[in-house]
Amino acid sequence: MLPSLRISFASESAIPALVELVNRAYRGETSRQGWTTEADLLDGPRTDEADLRNHLTAPGTTFLLAYNSAGQLLGSVYLKKQHPDLYLGMLAVDPAQQAHGIGRKLLLAAEAYARQVGCASILISVISVRHELIAWYERQGFRATGEVLPFSIDASPSIPKQTLHLLLMRRKVDTAAEVGKSN
Repeated sequence: MLPSLRISFASESAIPALVELVNRAYRGETSRQGWTTEADLLDGPRTDEADLRNHLTAPGTTFLLAYNSAGQLLGSVYLKKQHPDLYLGMLAVDPAQQAHGIGRKLLLAAEAYARQVGCASILISVISVRHELIAWYERQGFRATGEVLPFSIDASPSIPKQTLHLLLMRRKVDTAAEVGKSN
């Protein structure tokens, strides 16, 4: 069941809560409550305040934040204009709230933002061994581009447990009606 959400743009004051959310969603024992954990692939935090501040204040970037009616941060997504694409990364949903449609709602908001800033498609990178996550993005209309990149940990607090690669996936913006049609 999709909870009632308020989607807004992040300001620097949201960074501490955003760091907590992203790390909870991706790493450590708490992340294992959800299905998007990277805890078996990487050690260390997913991000920190300096990393998120750099992301948030870089030209052409923003975060969309999803709050419930009580004002609790439940989800977030990083967006960067790279015409003709809008790069989408760090999609995070509180592990206890995963599988309730919050990620899909953030994708819809990102798609609306892409149209607003004139981007023709959304580009993502997914760790290539995250088969369940790749399948989820495929159900949301994303397709592999055929490009595979090395996983870079430059300026990241992450420590890979194995050699990792990133699979690039893209979805045309005009397919917004397809988001969420299937699970």
